[in-house]
Amino acid sequence: MRLILLFSFLCASVFAQAEPERTIRICDDTGCSDRPRSTTTFDPNAGGDPEAERRLAALKAKAEKDPRAAYDLGLRYFRGDGVRQDSYQALQSMRDAAERGDLKAQTAVGKLYLMGLEEMGSDPAEAEKWLSIAAGRGDKEAKKLLAQASTAKKNEVAYRRWVDTQRVYLREYWQSRYTYRWYWNNSGWYYRDDY
Repeated sequence: MRLILLFSFLCASVFAQAEPERTIRICDDTGCSDRPRSTTTFDPNAGGDPEAERRLAALKAKAEKDPRAAYDLGLRYFRGDGVRQDSYQALQSMRDAAERGDLKAQTAVGKLYLMGLEEMGSDPAEAEKWLSIAAGRGDKEAKKLLAQASTAKKNEVAYRRWVDTQRVYLREYWQSRYTYRWYWNNSGWYYRDDY
């Protein structure tokens, strides 16, 4: 009887190994791999952090009413701070704030168009428009950038070289120099006027 059980066990394990496991090839930014079909992958729409989602919804509601909050929302999208990093959404929020008259956003939009992003090249004409508006309202950074851009545009090679050197500086500047104006506490978002 033991011999029959042992033989049955060995046959079952051999047949189980002989049947190939069904796999599917998955490719992502880390490379390609064969994975079992039963593998589940990350679903970005699956429940995340409800508290973070509540904060983001509250900031989006503020951004609809206050251009300063739209600026902050754009900055958070650019940095990936509390949201998925999204340069397109960052530019959309910043531009919305700029169109509603926020001086910081007007300078930021001009700088974004001047330097471009990984996903888009620079647009000097659009940059000049926004930097001129901000410089006309007294923004020192916009005046400086407008002068640099005008000088560099006289020579296309010099302009490209200038933009390429500024992009490294710009990335670091976006990550650390521009400050938020809206902060979260347990009662919601509050505006900090002393930045």
